[in-house]
Formats: sequence, structure tokens, C-alpha cells
Amino acid sequence: MNKEHTLIDYEARIKRVISHIYDHLDEDLNVDRLAEIACFSPYHWHRIYRGLTGETAAQTVRRLRLHRAAGALVEGEETIEQIAGNAGYGSIEAFNRAFAKDYHSPPAAYRKQAIASSFFSPVLTKDKHMKGVEIRQLEPIILVCIPHKGSYMEIGKAFHELVVWATARGLGGQGSRIIGVYFDDPSTVAEKDLRALAGGVVDADFEPDDEKIEVHKLAGGRTAVLLHKGPYEQIGRSYDWLYGTWLPQSGEQPADAPLYEEYLNDPQTTPPAELLTEICMPLKD
Repeated sequence: MNKEHTLIDYEARIKRVISHIYDHLDEDLNVDRLAEIACFSPYHWHRIYRGLTGETAAQTVRRLRLHRAAGALVEGEETIEQIAGNAGYGSIEAFNRAFAKDYHSPPAAYRKQAIASSFFSPVLTKDKHMKGVEIRQLEPIILVCIPHKGSYMEIGKAFHELVVWATARGLGGQGSRIIGVYFDDPSTVAEKDLRALAGGVVDADFEPDDEKIEVHKLAGGRTAVLLHKGPYEQIGRSYDWLYGTWLPQSGEQPADAPLYEEYLNDPQTTPPAELLTEICMPLKD
């Protein structure tokens, strides 16, 4: 098998495992079983997966289960006991310790803080820019993307596959810009129909070698940028404030273009409480 075919084969195997993890989070995701799904020897499987994704399979499962748990704490009505069980923890104490380690807050306090944050609004400053919003003149950028359809909370699967695709080709790494483009409003579009792109910035002349990879251009121009600090599960609060408080009082009008998010640090290595996301709203000139 030549190098090109080996690359495609390895990439397909790892993507198969990623899909299985995302689709079966409620099941027992034994690492040896995942090795079978990838058709790799258990002796080498762990190193190959980590080499192409940046984390072990066990770390992926743990991170995704806690991510889902955080979303349930913010939006759902399940008890903490139910959420702990769904995340694979046999006791509330074990779940509390694991959640607090990553989210810097016990689950009950996290839920209480998320509810309270929905009532907070920064003040309007004298120059008609809300605290946390900056209007920038941005340059056009080209993205290579994997399309995602469905809940925005599950776009991580597309980003995960994009990382594997890029890493297998020697792309990405430190300094790479990762961007999510969101075309629909979750409050008016059915969850199953929500459209998004998981993308990475590339040079203008870049040509992908995979038909599943799309190229998308962001036009740049005047853009309102709001910095969201904290877990992705709470980013909806920032959107509500941007649209409900800042925009009506800013004197600005949004352009006929989708919002997008630029992720300034790595969720695999950054505690959720320290994640930085720039929400970018293109504006009319």
C-alpha cells in the first residue's frame, strides 16, 4: 500500500472510531473494542489515535461525557443524579470531583451560576460600545470545512474529524485558526435542520484532496466581535445578550451573512472555564 492509500486508510479508521464514540456515549466504550472498530492492533492503537487526534480515546470519551453533562446542567431538567449516571459515573461524589476538576465548579454551583448569568447584562459605555464588544475591520479568510447538520452542541464531531484530516496531512498545529460558521437560529429552526461548518483557515490557493472537504470564504469587513470566556455550553447566553441588548442599542445593523465563532484555545488542553471564543457578527457598512 502506497503512502497516499495508507493515509486515507488510517484517516478512515480513526473517523470510524470518532463516529462510534459520538453515537454511543451512553454505552460501554472499552478501548479494546474501539481498537477492533478501527481494525488496529491493541499494541499500536492508542499511539495512532493520540497521534492523529491529540488525545487518547479515554480522554475523548471523558471530555465528551462531561461536555454533554454541562449542557444538561445548563439547559435540561434532569437531576444531578441522572446526569451523573448518563455520564458514566457510579456515584455523585465521583461525578462531582471529575466535573469540578474540569469546570472549576461543582455541578450544583455550575447550574446555579448558569441560571443567574442569564439575568446579567454589561453596561452601555459612552462610545456606544458594550463592554466586551469591539468593532473590527477584518480581512477576508478562506476556510477548509467539514459540514455539520443537527444540534450545534454536537459540532465537535465535525471538528474532531477535521483535526484528523489536517493532522494526517501535516497541517494545523500551533497557531492554526479554528472557526465555526453557523447559518441558522436554534430558536426558529428545528434542531435536526441546523446547518454549520467546522473550519480551519488556509491560504487562498489551498486545494483540498478530499471531496468531503468544502472550501468557504468569509468576506471580512466591519465586524462586531464579542469575547466569550467560559464553557461552550454557556455561549448561548452571550448570543442572547449580543442580539437582545447590544445590537438594539449600538446603532449598527447586521450584514446579510452568518455569524461565526473563532476558538482561541484548545478544548482538549484548556479547562472549560478558561476557554476563549470570539463571536463575530458581520455588520453593514
